[in-house]
Amino acid sequence: MSHYDTLGVSNDASPEEIKKAYRKKARQLHPDVNPSEDAAEEFKRVTLAYEVLSDPEKRRNYDTTGDEQGRAGYPGGGGYPGGGFSGFGGFEDLLNMFTGGAAGARGPASRMRQGQDDLITVSISLQDAVFGVEKTIERRSAVTCKSCNGEGTAEGTQPETCTTCSGHGFMQRRVQSILGTVMQQVECPDCHGYGTVIKTPCPECHGQGRVREDVPLTFNVPAGVHDQARIRLRGKGEAGLYGGPNGDLYVDLNVKRDKYFSREGDNLVTTVNIPMVAAALGTTIPLNTFDGDQEVAIPAGTQSGDVITLNGLGATVLGTERRGDLLVRIQVVTPTDMTEEQRELLRQFAALRGESLTEGSQVKHRGGLFSRLKDQFK
Repeated sequence: MSHYDTLGVSNDASPEEIKKAYRKKARQLHPDVNPSEDAAEEFKRVTLAYEVLSDPEKRRNYDTTGDEQGRAGYPGGGGYPGGGFSGFGGFEDLLNMFTGGAAGARGPASRMRQGQDDLITVSISLQDAVFGVEKTIERRSAVTCKSCNGEGTAEGTQPETCTTCSGHGFMQRRVQSILGTVMQQVECPDCHGYGTVIKTPCPECHGQGRVREDVPLTFNVPAGVHDQARIRLRGKGEAGLYGGPNGDLYVDLNVKRDKYFSREGDNLVTTVNIPMVAAALGTTIPLNTFDGDQEVAIPAGTQSGDVITLNGLGATVLGTERRGDLLVRIQVVTPTDMTEEQRELLRQFAALRGESLTEGSQVKHRGGLFSRLKDQFK
């Protein structure tokens, strides 16, 4: 397929028609719009076609020789005319294939470069981590210059063919080696290997094709993420250079501490203070959870450290619709600021139960399984 067919224009298309066709194709195939691998390869072909057909000299060379890079034919068996450059052939040609000479020459480098990946940290609440959330933030990043559409050139201009290397992007020089005189390929010092120079850069981006500015970003945090989780947003990193694809954005999540709840695996944990009498007699208390108010039954005789489980009210299990449990840990509160009347009532209560205020019972340490089995045979 020819470059003209790639852009969908005729062989006699004007520069304006070529540019319009390229922009239309580029929008359709850009990774932000079309993430498929086939689109990425087609995007490269479209960009190469535009680079060649938008440059008058490369276009003439392409029409004449059919070279995909738009390079001119190499006179004198691959040498370049003028300025210390000369033709060469025979055995020296063979050597040049291995030393970077014209016989194995590469074309000029593309200015297109993929944008750099970026990394940011975003804080979310524990509740957002449990249920997931759509976040919208602003961040500073490199974006495509709107003034030149990422081309780096001032309005009405385009990159010009480098006169130093005649658009090849590289030059050759003679060097002496143990094999004799060979030609060494070096990057052109004026165009830096691109084959073109931007003589009139865009005043907004100074020829870079990108500017840095604050840009809004909306993304989804999946339900069930843990603290320090990292999310990858493809194509949301820095804009590529000169029409190249964007890099990726990595988001590190910082889950903030909650006032009432903590997380253990996929379970949520909270602690509830229960008055001594309520713990002894049993009661029902309201509990504010991430799922709204719940009624929690406290059995009679509840002790400090007891755990009441509310099934399915914990954190979402990442990648599923299942949820862990909410563990309610009980802390029985012993009164400390009692009146003498209240103290007397407690003493009477202890007497009714036959309890001595000077006695306690030490809990025997049971040890491990081996120790308990050993005790059975004593």
